[in-house]
Amino acid sequence: MSSLAGKRFGVDPALLLLGLALLLVGLVAISSASIEYADWHYRDAWHHTRRHLMYIVISASAAVVVYRLPPGFWLASGWMWLLAGLASLVLVLLPGIGKDVNGAQRWLPLGPFTLQPSEFAKFTVVIYLAGYLVRQAREVRNEWPGFLKPMGVLALVTVLLMAEPDFGATVITVATAFGMLFLAGVNLRHFLSVLTVSLLGLVGLIFAAPYRVQRLTAYTDPWADPYGSGFQLIQSLIAFGRGEWLGVGLGNSVQKLFYLPEAHTDFVFSIWAEETGFVGALLVIGLFTALIARILWVARRAQAVGEDFGAYLCYGVALVFSGQAFVNMGVSSGLLPTKGLTLPFVSYGGTSLIVCCCMLALVLRVERELPAGGVGKRRTAGGKS
Repeated sequence: MSSLAGKRFGVDPALLLLGLALLLVGLVAISSASIEYADWHYRDAWHHTRRHLMYIVISASAAVVVYRLPPGFWLASGWMWLLAGLASLVLVLLPGIGKDVNGAQRWLPLGPFTLQPSEFAKFTVVIYLAGYLVRQAREVRNEWPGFLKPMGVLALVTVLLMAEPDFGATVITVATAFGMLFLAGVNLRHFLSVLTVSLLGLVGLIFAAPYRVQRLTAYTDPWADPYGSGFQLIQSLIAFGRGEWLGVGLGNSVQKLFYLPEAHTDFVFSIWAEETGFVGALLVIGLFTALIARILWVARRAQAVGEDFGAYLCYGVALVFSGQAFVNMGVSSGLLPTKGLTLPFVSYGGTSLIVCCCMLALVLRVERELPAGGVGKRRTAGGKS
């Protein structure tokens, strides 16, 4: 990105406050949901709260570094970030290096911490694809090779993610990539052809693993196996039911007392809804809606002045946040089949929080680079006016 006259210097207050509000909700929700679990397993009721505070500090520090780097840096180095993401996905699969938990090898142990490469991969795919869409704008919109090249990269990422296996991260990554391509104006015939093949492939992946089929059938009728495949969903629905309008009060959840597994991670929204009720759940949904709408507003402004790379970055971030929030909340409320995906900024998990804060920092930097009032000379995809 070139320097533009009239450029403002400062952080967008709306984006920053929305991000901080979600971080605060996450800290409160995790503190409440994890107390009994932490006390039982670590003999320290505030174990997860302290670790999450540490993750927040690390995430904020990483976000500051990302914010200080101009968009041009990410445009020039996108391919290197993609290689780093692919390398981490390969590394986690190597015997003796990746950490296996419940049959899934998704974590790299780094001393007292663990890194989840699938979260990092989403970040790198967004950066690489945004740069590719700028450099190859004409080819992407008009020719098959321009569309198929990023599909080849996406296929490689998908294979590595499914080898872990991490179906949830695969769905979010693929959906984000297709969304970015669609918003970049790809040929509709090319888009629909590959989308159809990809959807058939995802269906095939579901039926290739019996446990995924079991989750699908449990979602349609969890009461058919209330102590087996339907247990998590039933306990989550009970949490929502107990919350009613105003909730049972912070700290008063019953479902977190070892009834609902993963209460402070994948199902933290259920505990939040139980303790704060429909009003509290609606507040979180409203915060996510406002955040995503603001990011899309920044994207449209960037595109209007020809800052296409910044616009595609923002579109990618909005798609990741909205996809993960929708899936997590949908799973918790029984709208979607059970799938482990974190709620951005809210769920417990260091890598997810760091990546989310860095993504938001990217959007904040793109917004900072825009001219005041959203006016400026339209630039071409190559950066020339």
